[in-house]
Formats: sequence, structure tokens, C-alpha cells
Amino acid sequence: MSVVNSAREVHVEEIVDVEPHNWLNMKEVPAWLISLGVHLLFLFMLASFTRITLLDSENAIISSIEELDDSSFKIDPTIQDLVGSAGETALLTQSMAAAPQTSVEQQQKMQEQIENEIEAPEPIIDDQMTQPAKEELMAAVEVTGETDRPEGGVAGAVDRLTLEIAAAAKEKKLLVVWLFDVSPSVSKRRNEIADRFENVYKQLGLLDATVDESSLKTAVAAFGSTTQFITKDPVSDVKEVVSQIRSIKEDTSGDENVFAAVTQVSKRWLSYKKQGRRNMMVIVVTDEAGTDAQANLEDTIMLTKRNGIKCYVVGNASPFGRREVNTRFEIEPGVFVPAVSETGPETVASERIKLPFWGQSDYDFREISSGYGPYALTRLCAETNGIFFITEETSGPKFEPADMRAYHPDYISIRDYQSKIDKNMAKKALVMAATATRTSKRTLPTPTLEFPANTDNVLRQAITVAQKPVSELDYGLNELQVILEQGLKDRPKITEPRWRANYDLALGRVLAARVRAFGYNTILADMKSSPKVFEKKENNAWRLVPAEDVRSSPSVRKLGKQAQEILNGIIDEHPGTPWAYLAAKELDKPLGWEWKEMKMDLDPQGNRVSKPNPRFEEEQRKRREALKKRGVSGNQPLKI
Repeated sequence: MSVVNSAREVHVEEIVDVEPHNWLNMKEVPAWLISLGVHLLFLFMLASFTRITLLDSENAIISSIEELDDSSFKIDPTIQDLVGSAGETALLTQSMAAAPQTSVEQQQKMQEQIENEIEAPEPIIDDQMTQPAKEELMAAVEVTGETDRPEGGVAGAVDRLTLEIAAAAKEKKLLVVWLFDVSPSVSKRRNEIADRFENVYKQLGLLDATVDESSLKTAVAAFGSTTQFITKDPVSDVKEVVSQIRSIKEDTSGDENVFAAVTQVSKRWLSYKKQGRRNMMVIVVTDEAGTDAQANLEDTIMLTKRNGIKCYVVGNASPFGRREVNTRFEIEPGVFVPAVSETGPETVASERIKLPFWGQSDYDFREISSGYGPYALTRLCAETNGIFFITEETSGPKFEPADMRAYHPDYISIRDYQSKIDKNMAKKALVMAATATRTSKRTLPTPTLEFPANTDNVLRQAITVAQKPVSELDYGLNELQVILEQGLKDRPKITEPRWRANYDLALGRVLAARVRAFGYNTILADMKSSPKVFEKKENNAWRLVPAEDVRSSPSVRKLGKQAQEILNGIIDEHPGTPWAYLAAKELDKPLGWEWKEMKMDLDPQGNRVSKPNPRFEEEQRKRREALKKRGVSGNQPLKI
């Protein structure tokens, strides 16, 4: 630095000495020498201004660093004098990282200085610039590989698909394959899409194009136990396709080999895609999860990904942690029959234990929406950069997408999923416990809560009958507790909120159920040994209702306290989610029991007396006849 200053002083002195001595007559000085002197003076003035700026910049940055550790970073000596520790913005982070201590006050002053001195430039907008259409803006938003819930159900999904088709067709020529589920429950959805089918292509401005000139081709297929090709070859004129969609025949077999169908349509028209250098997308229209995921999912994903085929699904949300949804299906006009629809689960394996809710109806609890589509179909969309459109959710409670965003399932291969749970005992224990409650031959029963008592003998007999299944229940609960507690040491290692919530809910509910079972057995044994007397003579039965008093040992009460702490923790940590909802429902009823007297219609043997209901009997007759036409036993729910 001193070298520059000394040089500047020497030259200044030389310039000052020129005038007094008047060594040369200015007229005798060559023009080139005068020009050289003027340029040198100008350069020295610029150098002095530049030097001042650099020194100010150095002082501004270095003042915030008390000590530099040279061993922590290296600076090229050829540029050190130029930039110091504060040169370009890109070096600021390294310089700050080199300081072992930094003055907070100095940092605050520096931040204020930067905020006051640096102003963001105004954006330059050309009023004449052509703005993109709304559809183009929407199509450019990257939502592929996700779950979407369009407003308007099926109609909203079709409108959103129109934008996806337009975006793909804009890149290059496009082949769209519509793949329809032939289940009876999807007939309404098929017709709804057929109603909007022509409108989709009218919006694209391609409906009236000739075959040779069209950049968009359409093919239609259907699937059930087998795959049907509705159009032999891709077509340009979709008017003829609409009637063919409406004429698809229903399949009541219950088999929905959707992944085999995606594979078959992909292979059938793959050469057409390659020869025409086209984009290709497959749009699956269904309301279930498919029955061939285990056999065909991985091969289908490999085929579609390798060939750049995007897959979309217009489907239903899965029930939370369940494989099937119990519903009512209109088998004939005005005739509804019990039906089951396999629309889940949203995960690779069961991650929710199946336990009864004591003292309250659990119908709504069984039909909670997961907020996501079934695992296999959603993963197919995610792997191919498509979208799963949820057009219908379960009848139970639903949750805001914003609250559920951090709780998405693992969309990974089954092998990777198994490897993941093997590395954490808490996850492995959860899956083992959840699977046991859904596959074990010994189901966990819901205990009897009402007991006839027109005589003491009738009451004792009813209690004896009720005690046996509860003993089996407690045995099963004990097994679940042992399995889950094996994962306690790995529970703190879980980072994903979904896995934390799943494990805690399972353990909290199992502990709460064990407390209820202990108290239930205790209060039944007391009543059996010493039957209570009715306060009102007209009453002839007893009902067990939840109560705060847990009539059992101190160890059982301690277990109840642990259960409450775990469940309350879920409510605090995961608000607005299915886990918080179920934890609150478990805590909604106290863990203890007490007796309430009541009146029932009983015969002398203590059996309920049922009154005839002509309307109910007529409905049952119509159901049996409708099911018989389809070859379904009246005791089995219809698979739709």
C-alpha cells in the first residue's frame, strides 16, 4: 500500500517543481510530450479516487472482524491487496466464517447500513410485451408428481387435465390414452366424463382437425379382470369415442387389474409414440386402488418411466390407514345394498392399528379420509411426473390439505420401504402391530355394555358370556403392547412427523384399551358376585358407561396416566390431522366404568324382544332379490 502512496507523492512533487523553474519554453515542448503529461495526470487522479473507495470498503468490512484465523481459509496473495477480506459479495460468507468472534453491535450497524444503502432496482416492464394466457400460466405451474384436489370433483379434474393436455401438446404431438374402470360404481363417473369429453377437445381447438393435420391423437381402453381396447387405433375425431365410452359393459367380478392395463396400453401404442415422436399420457379413471399392485406395480413404473409416459389418475381418496370402505350402493333404482370398496391404504403397509372405540359409535372413525390417494396409484403418478386427482373423499371427517402437507406417505418401492422400517425398530414394531390387528384370525372384539337383569341369574349368565371375549381382547392387547414397546428406544430417532404420529397413536390407544379392559373385568366381577339393586322398580337391565374412576390396581392407573400423556402429546404436536382427531376421540370418554340402570324389552329368559318392522322387512326382501340377480349371497357385501 505504501508503494502506491509514495509513487503518488513523488510525481506530485515533480509536477509542482515544473512551474517555478520554467525549465523549458512551452512553445518549444513537443505536442506529444504535452499530451503525455496531461494523460498521466488524469490517470493519477483516477488512481487516487479508486484507492479511496477501496480503503473505505476495507474499513467497513474489516471493522466487524476482531481476529482472523489464517489457518481456516486461504487467500490468493496476488489479489489480497485488491479485495482484502471484503471484496466481492461472493467472498463475504467465507470472510465472516473466518472470524471466531463477531461483535453483535457491529453486525447490527452493518446490517442497517446495507439495508439503507442498497436499493432493489425497479423492474423494467414493457407495456407492449405480450402477456401469457391464463391457461399457459396454470400449465406452467409444477404440480406433477403430487396429489391434487380440484374444486368441482370430476368436472374440475377434467378441466385441470385439459390444461395438462394443452401443455403437453404444445411441446410436440401427443397421444392421450383414456383408461376406464368397468366397475359398477364408476359408471356415473364414466358418463360424467363422456359428457365433457367433446368439450375438452373443443377447448383445445382440435376437435375439427383432420387426421393428417392433427397433432393430438386419442385412444380409449377399459379394464376390470381383463383389458378391453375400445378404440382399435388412436383417432383424431373424438365424436365417435363418446358413444363407445357410454357403452362400456360393467364387470362385477371385483377384479381391477389396473397396472396390467396400463402396461398393456403402453406396450400396444409405444411404437406409435416413438415413430410419431409424440408425447404420451395415460389417464386412469377409477374409484379404487386396484387388485394387482403387488404383482405388476414395479414393472409398470419401470416401463412408463423408461419411455417417458406420464400417468394421471382421476380417483378417490383412501380411507385413513384402511384398505376398504364400507358403503351403500344403489344396485337398482331406490334399492341400496351394503357394499365394500377397496380404495386404500394410502401407505405401502398398514400403519394404523385396528382397535374398537369403547362406549361410542366408531362408524365415523372408520371412514376418516387420509387426504391422499391409494399408495400404488399415487406412486405411479409420482414416479412418472403425473398427478393423482382426488374427486371424491370418504364420508367421515376430512382435513385441510395445508395441515396434511407434511404428512405425505412414503412413495418408494416396497423393497426400499422394507429396508427403511428395518433400520428403525419403532417403525418396524408399528407395522408389525398394525398388520397383526388386520390379518390375525383372532379379532379384537368390542365388549358388551348392556346386560339384561330381570333376575340375578340372568344377569350372572350375561356377565359370564361377556367376560370370555374380553379376556381374549386383553390377551391381544398385551401382545400389541409388547410389540410396540420393543420400539421405544428407537422412537426418538424418528424424524418424519407421519411416523411419529402413527407410532404414538398406536401405543397410546393400546395402553388406553388395556386400562379399559382391566376396569371392565373388575367391575363385572364385582357385579357378578354381588348384584346391585335397581332404584326404580320398572328397570330390568344395566348399562356400563365411561367414568373417571378407574377401579383397578395402582399399576393400571399408572398405565392410564401414561396413555393420557401420549394421546395429549399427539393433540399438541399434530393439530388438524387424523392422528390428533383420533387421540381426542380416545380421550373423549374416561377410562373407567360405572353402572347405569335402564329398561329393555325382555322375555323371561332375558332375551330381547324385537318388534316387527314391515318397512325394514320389505327393504331387506328387495335387497336379497337384487343381490340374487347378480349372483351375490345376501350375507356378503357387494364388491364395487
